[in-house]
Amino acid sequence: MSVLDPQQLTGRTQAHVRELPGLRCTLQPDAASAFLALRAAAALDGLQLEAASSFRDFGRQLAIWNGKFLGRRELLDRQGVALDRALMTEPELVRAILYWSALPGASRHHWGTEIDVFDAGALASGQQPQLLPAEYAAGGVFAKLDRWLSQHAEDFGFFRPYDRDRGGVQPEPWHLSYAPISGAALAALTLEVLGEALTGVELAGAAVVWPQLGEIHARYVRAVAAPSALALRAPRAVNPATRPS
Repeated sequence: MSVLDPQQLTGRTQAHVRELPGLRCTLQPDAASAFLALRAAAALDGLQLEAASSFRDFGRQLAIWNGKFLGRRELLDRQGVALDRALMTEPELVRAILYWSALPGASRHHWGTEIDVFDAGALASGQQPQLLPAEYAAGGVFAKLDRWLSQHAEDFGFFRPYDRDRGGVQPEPWHLSYAPISGAALAALTLEVLGEALTGVELAGAAVVWPQLGEIHARYVRAVAAPSALALRAPRAVNPATRPS
């Protein structure tokens, strides 16, 4: 497994990822193989594991950020309740966006190691996952999946970086990270690498973001769970025929 370079770390290239046919999922090849194995194991226990989101490039993350700052996308508070942008200052807008969405260049989804997952079999016909913590809590539609992931995800090299509130990104029980690569990627995504990726970019709220970039990097990029030794070890072997070409 090679170390991701600055272009790959910040989502400015797609050379390090491959699409999984039929799954609407794009991942780094080793992470893809591990996800296929995780998905197969989940199926044996009656779970239909699907990806709501995987690789996301810089341009897509920039569109999400600008859309939220400029009022073209819904903005939520820490409890998942819609906010009224008209009542907020620009610093408040930036903080609210960062609860749920990363700065372009700072998203772990750029690495091809991150997957937002849900159990499609638990949904009623036509129902879509909202990716809110209540869905994965006791009594929620994905409570069974949450328990299963807690027991088995590490066997396949995955862990949940947003396992609890550390004062930055909200808990995201749906977010899986492929530890054998993402651990090194996090270390490589330095403040300097992020700053270079954002230089010259038309970023909404840039006048607020740039003076706080060091704090944002520390609080919303670095402040995550560390993977366990089990997740960091070579994941459970998979059939080479399942690897994406």
